[in-house]
Amino acid sequence: MLALCHPTQVPPDTLDGLSEKEKFDYKTEWDVQEALLDAGHELRWLGVQDELNPIREDIESYEPDIVFNLLDEFHGQTLYCQNVASLLELLRVPYTGCNPRGLMLAQGKDLSKKLLKYHRIPAPAFAVFPLGRKVKRPADLAFPLIVKSLTEDASLGISQASVVDSDEKLAERVAFVHERIGTPAIAEQFIAGRELYVGVIGNDRYRVLPIWELEITDLPAGSHAIATEQVKHNLDYQKRRGVLQGPAEGLPPATVKKIRDMVKRICQVLELEGYARIDMRLAEDGTPYFIEANPNPEIAASEELAQSALHDGIEYKDLLNRIMALGIQRAGRLAEELD
Repeated sequence: MLALCHPTQVPPDTLDGLSEKEKFDYKTEWDVQEALLDAGHELRWLGVQDELNPIREDIESYEPDIVFNLLDEFHGQTLYCQNVASLLELLRVPYTGCNPRGLMLAQGKDLSKKLLKYHRIPAPAFAVFPLGRKVKRPADLAFPLIVKSLTEDASLGISQASVVDSDEKLAERVAFVHERIGTPAIAEQFIAGRELYVGVIGNDRYRVLPIWELEITDLPAGSHAIATEQVKHNLDYQKRRGVLQGPAEGLPPATVKKIRDMVKRICQVLELEGYARIDMRLAEDGTPYFIEANPNPEIAASEELAQSALHDGIEYKDLLNRIMALGIQRAGRLAEELD
C-alpha cells in the first residue's frame, strides 16, 4: 500500500529521542503506520506537497492495492486536497477517505451551510467577507458572532478573540483572517452551548459513532468553551486548562436520535464517503446546530474519531481496515459504472 502525507510528516523509523511535542507532530502518521504494519500490511510512504507527478509515478511503479490518503493540504492549500483525490480517481486506484465532490462541498463553510439549510438542517446564520472588501455586517446578523477562515480547518486562526460583539471587533477579526491566514472570512452566529463531534464511517450506508464532547474544565472567567487553535494543538495549554474529550453524557434519547439522524442526512447531502467528523453545537434550548463537516479528519488513535469508534467496539486496527475496505468498495463501484 502507498500512504500519502506532507513531506514533513513522513514518520521516522523510531520515536526514541524525540520530545513530546515532536512525537505529537507525527502522531497520526505514526499511529497509522504502526497499526497497518502490525496488521500485516506492506507500507510505502510518499511525502508530497508541490508536485502531482510523483504520485502517478509511484502508483505506476509500485502498483499499490490502495492509497492511504493522509494529505490535509497540497501546495499549502487545504482546498487543493480535492485535486489529489481527483487524480487518484482518474488513475482508477482505490484510495481511502472522501471523494473530491464531498471534499469540495464540505470545505467551503458557506456552501455546506447553504446546502444544508435548503434541506432544513439547523445551521447558524452567517455572512462571508471576501478579501479586499469593506466589512459590512448584514442588518439581520446579530451579535455575538464567531469569525473564522472560510476554508481552513483544524481551528486555524481561532482564538477567544474570534468571538466578537461589536462591528469594530468584527472588522478587526476579519482583517486578522485576511492578513494572517490569507483567506476570506466567515462570521457565524455564535451558538452558546455544548461542543459536540460525531464520527461517521461509510460510503452510502453510514455508521454513526457515539456522540463525543469537548470540555474545558478550567476555563478562565468570561471565556467561551470553543475549540480554539490552542485547545486543538497546544499540549501545554490542554493540560493547563483541563481539556477533556469523551462520550457526551446526559443527552436525552430524543436528542441523541435527532443528532444521529441529522448526521446521516448531512453526509448524504454533502456526498461524504469513507470517514468524516461532523462538528455541532447543542444550544441551550436543546437545538443541535450543524457547524461544519470534516471529511478525512484526524485519525490518530488518540483523536475523537478513533476514540469514539473504540467506544463503539471498533479497535484501531479494525477501524483502519474498514476505512480501506470502503475505499476498495468505492473503486469497484466506480469501475462498474465506467465500464
